[in-house]
Amino acid sequence: MTLRDIGEILQQAKEVGSIEWIYFEGGEPFLFYATMSKGMRQAAEMGFKVGVVTNGYWATSLEDARENLKPLAGLVQDLSVSSDLFHYDEKISRQCQWALAAADEISIPVGVISIAQPCSGNGAQSSGQLPLGETKMMFRGRAVDKLAAEAAACDWQQFNECPYEDLNEPGRVHLDAVGNVHICQGISIGNFHKNHLAEIFANYDPVTHPIISTLIKGGPAELLRRYEITPQENYADACHLCYQARVILRDRFAQVLGPDQVYGVF
Repeated sequence: MTLRDIGEILQQAKEVGSIEWIYFEGGEPFLFYATMSKGMRQAAEMGFKVGVVTNGYWATSLEDARENLKPLAGLVQDLSVSSDLFHYDEKISRQCQWALAAADEISIPVGVISIAQPCSGNGAQSSGQLPLGETKMMFRGRAVDKLAAEAAACDWQQFNECPYEDLNEPGRVHLDAVGNVHICQGISIGNFHKNHLAEIFANYDPVTHPIISTLIKGGPAELLRRYEITPQENYADACHLCYQARVILRDRFAQVLGPDQVYGVF
């Protein structure tokens, strides 16, 4: 995203009137530090609360972590650091520990996002943000290709609702670098380069959206039923089923299923 993109997003978000938080996520937003920090400053000056999600690679020592975070003091109300065995060789890495320590020194609210391994099962000792009783990660994109085979397999017919998003009255959206406005990554409801965010939100109609309406009716399993998709033998979770179904449906619904990068096409 360019600074011009960020400025356009912030202005449109301000005009919507009901948006409270702006998060800078990636990939890894700290790779574009100057753009990220100026965007944060603009967001804070416009009255938004600001959050950022990072893997903390930049926290190579406490001193380095402190210097990276100092310019963000007073701007960031939520620093979320990803640390798990997908990012490092240990669950809570040294980089994460230094980032947490530096954030505490500078009074930046901070927390850790830790996703459990797919082979860890469904026991209560598994860490992660997903509810107990389910695989503790969302199987989309690269996670499908690389990790789904390691998870416990489930019958597709049980996934009769979206367990993570309120599709009737969504409380958040994701914006990408080419302008798509996502209800969930890969499911677009408009493009802020073509239509103002206020117009996109005002015209949001889950009943007429070919993917969202189906998910509301019967979850990811309904995508297979409605569009007569032959199921695989089993799926790791609802996201896995939803993602695989959307990959198949992309040619049919290219306007709402994109961009390519979300679906592993570069």
